[in-house]
Order: sequence, then structure tokens, then C-alpha cells
Amino acid sequence: MDRASVAAWVDAYERAWRTPGTEPLADLFSPDVSYLPSPWATPIQGLSNLTPWWDSERQGPDEPFTITRDIVAVDGDTAVVRLEVHYQQDTPSRWRDLWILRFDDEGLCTAFEEWPFTPSQPDGH
Repeated sequence: MDRASVAAWVDAYERAWRTPGTEPLADLFSPDVSYLPSPWATPIQGLSNLTPWWDSERQGPDEPFTITRDIVAVDGDTAVVRLEVHYQQDTPSRWRDLWILRFDDEGLCTAFEEWPFTPSQPDGH
């Protein structure tokens, strides 16, 4: 993977979030993906388990939000991306995330690890 490939993948992830249904997920994630939605969560194993979770986590494809990204690092098959997401109708409405992504040779994500933070969360200190 390189920065351009990671940027294209993140853009496709955002498009998938804004698209009805879950069909685009097969173009993003490997069938055996491990998806960790937060550091303390139990990983979601496999695309077949990720798809219902995905739909349950969003208000729908018309959910209004903006997203900005900064690719922090790419090393071989692994990337780290910092994101800021502003949901216009959600509470909390602002999130800062770190994503740790691992890809296969076809550019599908095999491991997704998210570290989401919102201003109202304790910072761990």
C-alpha cells in the first residue's frame, strides 16, 4: 500500500457509509476481516458479521456529517490514519479517530482497529 491507495480506500469507506445497504463493504474488507470498533471492544470477525453491525451503527445513508483525514503513516501493508468526523444530528457530534489498517495484496482491509474519541470522554489520565 502507498499513501494514494490508503487515501482512495478511506474515501471509498466514506462513500460506503453514505450508500444504502452494505454491498460496498465487499470492495473494502476481506471476507475474514477483523474489525475492532474501539480498543476495548470485542472484534467483529468476518464480513458476514460486519455487515449487520455496520447498518446498526449509522442513522442511514443520508446521515449528515463531514470527515477530514490525515494519513499518518504507511508501512508495507499497514496504515495509520487520523480522522475528524462531525455529525450534524448526533450526540456527541464530534469525533477524533485513529485507524490502524492492515491490507491484503488486493487492497482489501483484513484488520481494522479504531480508536474513537469525543470531547466528552475522559481522556484516560
